[in-house]
Amino acid sequence: MRFWILDVSYGVIGGVPEVRLWGIKDDGKRIVVLDRHFRPYFYVLPEENSDLNLLVKALKARLRGRHPILGIDIVERKYFGEPVKVIKITCSIPEDVKYYREIAADVPGVKEVLEADIRFYMRYMIDNHVWPCAWHEVEAEKIAVPARWKVDEVYLAHSSPKVIERDDTPKLKIMAFDIECYNPRGTPKPQRDPVIIISIVTNEGDLKLLTAEDRDDRNLIQEFVKFVDNYDPDIIVGYNSNRFDWPYLIERSKVLGIRLAVSRMSSEPNPSVYGHYSIVGRANVDLYDFAEEIPEVKVKTLENVADYLGVMPKDKRVLIEGTEIYAYWDDPEKRKLLLKYAEQDAISTYGIADKILPFAIELSRLVGLTLDQIGAASVGFRVEWYLMREAYDYNELVPNRIEKPFSTYKGAIVLRPKKGVHENIAVLDFSSMYPNIMISYNISPDTYVPPEKIEDKTKVYIAPEVNHAFRKEPPGFYKRILSKLLNFRKRIKDEMKKYPPDSIEYRVLNERQKAVKVIANACYGYTGWLGARWYKREVAEATTAWGRKTIKEAIKIAEGLGLDVIYGDTDSLFVKYDKEKVDKFIRIVKEKLGLEIKIDKIYVRVFFTEAKKRYCGLLPDGHIDVVGLEAVRGDWAEIAKEVQEKVIELVLKRGSSEDAVEYVKKVIRQLKEGRVPLSKLILWKTVTKDFREYAVEAAHVAAAKRLIEAGYSLEIGDKVGYVILKGSGKLAERAWPYQLVKDPNLIDYEYYIRKQIIPAALRILEYFGVTENMLLVGETKQTTLFDFMG
Repeated sequence: MRFWILDVSYGVIGGVPEVRLWGIKDDGKRIVVLDRHFRPYFYVLPEENSDLNLLVKALKARLRGRHPILGIDIVERKYFGEPVKVIKITCSIPEDVKYYREIAADVPGVKEVLEADIRFYMRYMIDNHVWPCAWHEVEAEKIAVPARWKVDEVYLAHSSPKVIERDDTPKLKIMAFDIECYNPRGTPKPQRDPVIIISIVTNEGDLKLLTAEDRDDRNLIQEFVKFVDNYDPDIIVGYNSNRFDWPYLIERSKVLGIRLAVSRMSSEPNPSVYGHYSIVGRANVDLYDFAEEIPEVKVKTLENVADYLGVMPKDKRVLIEGTEIYAYWDDPEKRKLLLKYAEQDAISTYGIADKILPFAIELSRLVGLTLDQIGAASVGFRVEWYLMREAYDYNELVPNRIEKPFSTYKGAIVLRPKKGVHENIAVLDFSSMYPNIMISYNISPDTYVPPEKIEDKTKVYIAPEVNHAFRKEPPGFYKRILSKLLNFRKRIKDEMKKYPPDSIEYRVLNERQKAVKVIANACYGYTGWLGARWYKREVAEATTAWGRKTIKEAIKIAEGLGLDVIYGDTDSLFVKYDKEKVDKFIRIVKEKLGLEIKIDKIYVRVFFTEAKKRYCGLLPDGHIDVVGLEAVRGDWAEIAKEVQEKVIELVLKRGSSEDAVEYVKKVIRQLKEGRVPLSKLILWKTVTKDFREYAVEAAHVAAAKRLIEAGYSLEIGDKVGYVILKGSGKLAERAWPYQLVKDPNLIDYEYYIRKQIIPAALRILEYFGVTENMLLVGETKQTTLFDFMG
């Protein structure tokens, strides 16, 4: 039988662990394959010169408990590349590992207990080469479907599944959902505030709005459970659903005495690793996890991400402030708008899923983490699971994760840019620079040679500046893995050339090569991550040292060809574009440095401040890249963010600071005339601790106290929205919850002009000689970009 794996879980039946592989058969039936052949285990690393046979006897004598140990065997493995003999201890059930590892660690002669913290079903997948989001073949017999399990068929495996070469993805049933809550006291609380709307969109054309009966949400939640049961989605997607929608629904269901039985075992969602919720037999994917990795979107709201990805333009959709939802629900006329807003939230969520899921599926398949976990796991954990799978194939033991003291090292080279505006600038990127450096110089924890152990300098690579040494032979753990990843990516890209860019095959392969690139490029950062099992500061330090040397050599080559280097950062160079010279530069870099460098993008116009990592550039398609120039953070008003974005756009597109100055003056006039909506003036800040712990009363704390006095309830972690009112006192004395401000004439417009709009605008305009007075008093100066050309 052939099937595609969607989710993996396990249970213990009659003292036997049972791995449950939830998936889709090639005939489209939803199934689960039960495998009862596998047993949990861990390793004991003996102290040097220990008598292994005596240690085995000691372990046999000590390891006694509720369930018998199934095996204590001496096996050969490698630890950081060195051959070792270790003792493998096989247990009866997964829960025994935690119990027996503590006993084993205290046995005299035991240096370390290893691989005792690997989750049982992940251990099963690693050892049996079982991969999520991939097709497998298994010998199995059909058995009865247990009561309340939501699958077409259940199979008992006669052997472990074997992965097969097959690139297609079955037709998946995908459901996007979003909830709205009644919140007259600010942040909604499930113990008190009902869910009033659940909006649903599926990939089979369903668009459904489930609504409460006034403020009674019992039937609404029951209808939601019924819809999930009937539609039976394989993947449920939400936006920030692991942090809000699911915990809210779970708690609200408890208050109402409802079972939120939405899994394929008719169980409730459960909090799991990495902060995600597990819905057994389905993949619960929180798209916010992937949105966090889109650097171009600074404020990761659903509407901002949908706008950026081209799913739904922000200016074409209904926008309602979260704290105003209850008011729209209570007003029969406004409720229609609220329903449209909820509908568009679900449509946006589904649209984002359509863009992101193909990549998520390929990343899951590559790394080996199930689809519901791959987004929630940090980049470090994704790399680590990939390394753990590779370690098993290389017979390498997985090191323990241990706490390490904070340690810094010199990073990548970042050049000071040539200040001003430059036109026709090419950004040249080294292809996988750090992975290629690690391969070239065999940089790996298992190839590192401490200074006192260097016997022959001809047999090691010595890093510039830091002088860390790495054996030239044999190939290290990282070299083997990175070589495999880069070769795999090259094969995928070669395969892509066979298909037109608009074909399904091309899209799948493109998402696959992106997943490979992400993991390969993250391996360097992983080596310097303090939480890494294979952490080695010397590895990270040596890699960046060779990186700095590479960039410096590349700059010399560029300057020798007469290319004007404007800026350089980590693995990229910004140069004045001259096609002939750039093409020659690319060839020489390949010949002399052994690395590929290619044109990543060409800016029509780019503006640099004198500071590193701060620039904005106009692309040929009209899009604008903004890096490091944002004066606007989450605690700035929307109007300040809007002003800065528009100033950047006007400066780059029109080639004149004059238009930008006039625009800022216009906004200031509108503000003074009371024509800027209150919603754009709200400042948001999170309450991070008990009010009594704030040494100085901050504006948001004062506003929070006023909210509580007005009958609202707040907890640590809630966001407070406030505006600044006129007056002469401290800011905290004038910070007022926006919900309590009924008269817009009370707003201190001078505060917003001088502390929000002007600082945001001058972040860009001051480099063109524009002053605060020019924006306030009306002083003018004719300035074009060409006065500031680099």
